[in-house]
Amino acid sequence: MTAAIALRGVSKFYGKQRGVVDLDLEIVTGDVFGYLGPNGAGKTTTIRLLLDLIRPSGGAVEVLGGHPSDPAIRRRIGYLPGDFGLYENLSTAELVEYFGGLRGLDSFDYAWQLAERLELDTARPMKDLSKGNRQKVGALQALMHQPDLLVLDEPTSALDPLVQQTFYELLAEAHDQGATIFFSSHVLSEVERVADRVGIIREGVLAEVETLEALRSRAVRRYEVTFAGPVPAGLGSTPGVRDLEVDGNVATCGIVGPLGPFLSALATFEAVDLYGHGVDLEELFLSFYQGDAS
Repeated sequence: MTAAIALRGVSKFYGKQRGVVDLDLEIVTGDVFGYLGPNGAGKTTTIRLLLDLIRPSGGAVEVLGGHPSDPAIRRRIGYLPGDFGLYENLSTAELVEYFGGLRGLDSFDYAWQLAERLELDTARPMKDLSKGNRQKVGALQALMHQPDLLVLDEPTSALDPLVQQTFYELLAEAHDQGATIFFSSHVLSEVERVADRVGIIREGVLAEVETLEALRSRAVRRYEVTFAGPVPAGLGSTPGVRDLEVDGNVATCGIVGPLGPFLSALATFEAVDLYGHGVDLEELFLSFYQGDAS
C-alpha cells in the first residue's frame, strides 16, 4: 500500500535544543497510528513538521504523496490541536463557512450533522465558549471536509467522557471511509482504543514502532492463583514468572512470554483457582519512557 506519511531521517533543532532526531517513520494509507510519549517528548514537533508549520533541520517529509506545503495536499488534511482557538469573534457557523470556503466545499450538510452530534450551539462566538466546546469546534472543522488524513494532537484532552465517546465514533466512521489517522497522546488507554499500530517517542528519538498485538505479547500479564495448600516454593522459579507476591495460599505474579510453563506448573502444584487481571501494557510503555525497553 502507498504511504500516507513518510518521514525519512527527519531532525528538527531549535538552536542547540533538539526537537526530534533522525525520525524514520512510514504510515500506510488507511492506518490508525497512535503516537505516544510523555509531554515534551517530540510529539507536537513531529505534527508541526507533518503540517509544514515548521521545516526540518534535516531529512524529508512526505504527506499524501507530496510535500505538505502544497495547497492541494493541505486541503486533504484535517488537523485538530490539543487546545483549539481561532478567530474569537466568529461563531461556529461562521467558522464552518470560512473553512469550507478555504477547502472548496460545495455542501455544508455533513458539517451541520457533526455540529448536531457534538451538541454545538453554532450561533455563539468562540470567545463565549468553554474549553470543551472550543475543542468540539476543533473536531468539527477537522472532520467536516472528510479528509484523507486526520492529524490529531492530544484531541480529547478537554472533552468530557460522553463527548469523547462521540468523538471516537466519528473517528471510526472516518476510518471506515478510508481516512488515515495519526493520533498523538500521552494517555495509553486512549491510543489502545483507536490505534492499530503505535510509535513511542522519547526525548525526540523514536524508540519503537509496533502493532498493539505485538506489544501485548511482550507485556506483563497479571494473575492471581489460589492453591489448596501453601504456595509452592518452586512457583517463583517457573519460566516467565516475575514479581511473585504471596499472601497465605494466594499468589499474585506477572507472566511474560508463553503461558504454557506457568499453566503446567499450576497443574503440578494443585492450583484450585486462577484469576487473570489482563495485560499490563502500562508497565511496558513506562519502560520505553524510562529508556529501558529490554
